[in-house]
Amino acid sequence: MPLNRPARTIAALAALGLLAACGEDGGAAAGDPAAYPSEEIRLLVPYGAGGPTDLTARAYGASLEEQLGQPVVVENLPGGSGALAMQELIASEPDGYTLSLVTAGTTVLTPLANDLDYSLDDFTPIGVMAEVPSVLAVGTDSPYQTAEDFFTAAEQNPGGITVGVPGASTPQGIELQRLRDLYGVEVTVVPFDGNAEMTTALLGGNVDAVLINASSDVTENIDAGQFRPLAVSSEERLSWLPDTPTLAESGFPELTLSGSTFGLAGPAGLPEEVVTTLEDALRTAHDDPAVVEQVGEEYIDEEFRGAEELQEVLDRTQEVYEPILGG
Repeated sequence: MPLNRPARTIAALAALGLLAACGEDGGAAAGDPAAYPSEEIRLLVPYGAGGPTDLTARAYGASLEEQLGQPVVVENLPGGSGALAMQELIASEPDGYTLSLVTAGTTVLTPLANDLDYSLDDFTPIGVMAEVPSVLAVGTDSPYQTAEDFFTAAEQNPGGITVGVPGASTPQGIELQRLRDLYGVEVTVVPFDGNAEMTTALLGGNVDAVLINASSDVTENIDAGQFRPLAVSSEERLSWLPDTPTLAESGFPELTLSGSTFGLAGPAGLPEEVVTTLEDALRTAHDDPAVVEQVGEEYIDEEFRGAEELQEVLDRTQEVYEPILGG
């Protein structure tokens, strides 16, 4: 028998009440932080496929997917020294379903150097994934056998030597600017979208050298004899490149900041519950043997560094470089 109008109204109100109760008790709504995650998560990478950022994101993404029970889809968005991916990230809803691998270069240096419409305040840090030093390297056919050979040639021929970097406003690019400003040694900086492009350019003879993240793909080229390392950016020599001097040893004690910290972040305003969930998952991934093997034990800190520690890294970078780039 068809319901009369009062009965239909009562039934409709009852149905709405049931739906509301499901949303409150079952936590099924995608926008509910308590239900996070309930759908697919995008993990942006601000550089091209095949490089260290891509490898790191995919290794951690697989672990996060297993822990969180939802697909984690890695999406490469290279361009603009990381600006393309960062703008995509900050334009997304702060609900934890769009995240990105971030570096000090993409979140601090790129907006400072290019006067973009975002800043460090537009991000919510979650935690550190990897720490990768940089290496100044040349091809095996290069006339520069040592760092001394390289820098002597650069002094004698200002701007005559080309050096590839993973973006003009990355720590590598800015450190070469400081090489000129602090020490009077000028090279021509050639920006690329990550390690893969830089490697192709160096092996193809399109640049004389690269100041590149010393990640596993680069160390493999060093071990294979295709790259010759001249100097590293770390304050002390690397245990896995013991014969390669530091830039400080080569006469440039200030140039220790071109390494890269790879972190995970979301847009500003990410709910605290979501940050906690992701930070906990990232901590577990940090200790996951499969992640350590894929990323490389030498690039993962012994102790996990979470949201607070990543914020400190980014704040320190801003403090050092804002007077240089901020005008």
